[in-house]
Amino acid sequence: MLRPRLFRIGNSLRTFRRSAHSVPSLMHDFREGVPGLLSPQGFDMAWTQYQGLMIEKLNSLTAGGEYEFKTAKDIAIKYARDPNSAPIFNYASMAHNNAFFFSTITPEPKPMSAELKKDLEDSFGSIETLQREFIVTASSMFGPGFVWLVKSKDRKYSILCTYLAGSPYPGAHYRRQPVDMNTGDNSVAEAIRRTNAWEPVNTVGLHGAQSRKKLAPGGIDLNPILCINMWEHVYLPDYGVGAGGVGGKKAFAESWWHVIDWEVVRKNAEVNPQKKYLT
Repeated sequence: MLRPRLFRIGNSLRTFRRSAHSVPSLMHDFREGVPGLLSPQGFDMAWTQYQGLMIEKLNSLTAGGEYEFKTAKDIAIKYARDPNSAPIFNYASMAHNNAFFFSTITPEPKPMSAELKKDLEDSFGSIETLQREFIVTASSMFGPGFVWLVKSKDRKYSILCTYLAGSPYPGAHYRRQPVDMNTGDNSVAEAIRRTNAWEPVNTVGLHGAQSRKKLAPGGIDLNPILCINMWEHVYLPDYGVGAGGVGGKKAFAESWWHVIDWEVVRKNAEVNPQKKYLT
C-alpha cells in the first residue's frame, strides 16, 4: 500500500518567497526585436528568457542573506573573489552585464555628441579606428564573454575583454585579507578591532585613504561606459556560427555598432555637452 504524500511546509515557503530582484524594464520596447540587430525570437532568447533565468537563480541564492536586497552589481563585486560563492557572483555579474548591454542599444540611433567624439578621438585617433578595434576584438574572442569600452580617471579610453561572467569593475578584483594585526590580534582592544573591521561610514571626504576606491595591487580605476554581449545565445539564433564567412560573430558585432545609443554612452562617460550662451 502506498503511503500518502505529505505536503511539505518548506515547499510552500519557497513558493511564496518574495523576489528581491526582478528583470529591469528597458528604455525601449524590443518585443518586436531590435531593429537591425535581433529578431523577436533573438531578443526573446537574449533578454526575456536569459535575463529572467539569471534573476531567478540570483533570487534563489541570495534569499535571506545580507545581500538579498543589494543590486546585482554590488553582489557581483562583493562575491567576485570568494571561490565558495562563485554561483552567486556568476548570476549577479551576468544579470548586470546583460542589462548593461541592452541599456546601451536603441531602435533609433543618433550620432554621438561632438564632446564624446573628441574624447574618443583623443584615445583612438578616430572613431573609425575605435569601431574597427571593437569589432575585431569582439569577433576574435575564443569563448563567450563581453567586450567593454572603459574610461579611466585621467579620461583615457580603452577596450577591455571579460570572459564568461567576468566583471570590468576594479572592485571585483580586490581581495580583502580576512584577518590582519588590527582586526584579528587579541592584544588590540576589542573596540578598535571592531571599528577597523567595519567599512567606513563616510566615504565622500576629499582627502584621506577612505575617500579612495579600494583597488587590487596594480589595478586601475576604470568606469565601463559601453559593452557588447558575445555569448553564443545572443548571436547564434540570428547570425549562426559564421561558416563560410557568412554571418557569425563578426556580422553580429558589425550590426551592433549601428544600434548603439551614444547618448547613454555619453552619460555613462560623464561627458557634459558644452553650454551655449546667447550674446
